[in-house]
Amino acid sequence: MHLSAADAGEPLEPGDLERLAAAANLMGRGPASIDALARAHHAYRERGEPGRAVRCASWLALSLLLAGERARGNGWLARAERVLESAERDCPERGYVQLAIALRSLLEGDAGAAHRAFEQAAAIGERSGDPDLTTLARQGAGRALIRLGDTGQGVALLDEAMVAVTAGEASPMITGAVYCSVIDACLEIYDLSRAREWTAALNDWCASQEQLGPYRGQCLVHRAELMRIHGAWPEAMGEARRASEWLLRPPAHRAAGAAFYQLAELHRLRGDFERAEAAYRDASAWGREPQPGLALLRLGQGRVDAARAAIGRALEERAERGARAQLLPAAVEVLLAAGEHPAARTAADELARLAAELDASYLRVLAAQATGAVLLAEGHARDALVELRWSGSEWRALDAPYDAARGRVLIGLACRALGDEDAAALELDAALAVFRTLEAGPDIARVRALSRRAPPAAAGRLTARERQVLALVATGMTNRAISGALRISEKTVARHLSNIFTKLGLQNRAAATAYAYRHGIAAPPTASST
Repeated sequence: MHLSAADAGEPLEPGDLERLAAAANLMGRGPASIDALARAHHAYRERGEPGRAVRCASWLALSLLLAGERARGNGWLARAERVLESAERDCPERGYVQLAIALRSLLEGDAGAAHRAFEQAAAIGERSGDPDLTTLARQGAGRALIRLGDTGQGVALLDEAMVAVTAGEASPMITGAVYCSVIDACLEIYDLSRAREWTAALNDWCASQEQLGPYRGQCLVHRAELMRIHGAWPEAMGEARRASEWLLRPPAHRAAGAAFYQLAELHRLRGDFERAEAAYRDASAWGREPQPGLALLRLGQGRVDAARAAIGRALEERAERGARAQLLPAAVEVLLAAGEHPAARTAADELARLAAELDASYLRVLAAQATGAVLLAEGHARDALVELRWSGSEWRALDAPYDAARGRVLIGLACRALGDEDAAALELDAALAVFRTLEAGPDIARVRALSRRAPPAAAGRLTARERQVLALVATGMTNRAISGALRISEKTVARHLSNIFTKLGLQNRAAATAYAYRHGIAAPPTASST
């Protein structure tokens, strides 16, 4: 970098220090950017240019607050406000101070105060003809409105900010920041179509720039998440790995936590629980809350109590609507597995309310599927089918094959509860085909267990659940693996296994496996499958 080389020789002019700070920011060199901005601030003050000094102090406050350094950020904001007293009355720098005040309010949970400050900043930006200030303020106001529940108007402001970005009206540093903020907001409210559109635009912008490490890495994280939802799991795995590599390049970026979380989710869905565990730990180490994925991993491992404790703790700590919306679908699944139907009903109802408030199509479908699962568990199979069939058609419209297949499993179970075994078999077979394509190991095992037919003779004395357990025992699965596949506790698996041995007069798992093969409860492995 030419500016860095020049700065090593002799002190740069304050304007060049600002340019050095911007370049360092784009390259992910946060400490270097902070240092250059601080030096520029002091140089402007020595020259008697309070306006420019205020702008540098405001940028320092914004950067530090976003990095989680609240004390230093607040210190630079206080400095900006004090120096501002000697600046011109209606200078654009007053707008940048308002930006920092708004961001602080948003981080503190006061979306109303944040919205007012962002609006003031946008008005100053319009009057002074500063596109960077105006664009940042509008996207900030949009995010504040979403937090306040006005999703429609909030999204409209985000779109307006993106028009300025895609038209090239904003500087590169503002462009990267707005891209990432808007995409985060879209994913927060489950607006997948917008997230996909703006992620594609961000990818194109990154491809046209050199050395944009943090933005390129975050772009890959967003792409990985969307690919996972749309069923392109191998491609999602590749993007998440590339994102982690980008974001761990010195100086490492905290967004690496989001990349590790996407890797963990993909490993969990594929049934590679050991790698999933490691990736969730990496995500947590980089500041990304590992829930709800880690709770679902525990559920897959058959550790229902651990899953229940984890998701309960996470919900207790999260009050913000977007964060709760991310947790509630998993909470419903865990609570149903734990047999806590009233609590699952409460979680599903809250999810439905949030879906309506946020007006997000993806979230509405998740809520309908969760409600259907609760109705089915409560014994209301016919009512469950109404919710599940609607959500199934919406999953297909959203191009979310994994979620659609999980919905078909529930539809199959509802049909079975209503006595329509043929319809149940069709739904389970269709779901199994999708899971095989995705290589979703845990779901494949579960559907195979649910699809077993009861043979005549002695096995007829077994309950449906006991036949499922016996079929999975014949595949060589441990009690813990069976509990994960069937969403029941290990203690329950052990009890079923004891009943099986007693009813069939068997002594051990090997005898149970042989019995299952002889009586068609499980198909023996073939040469091609070993």
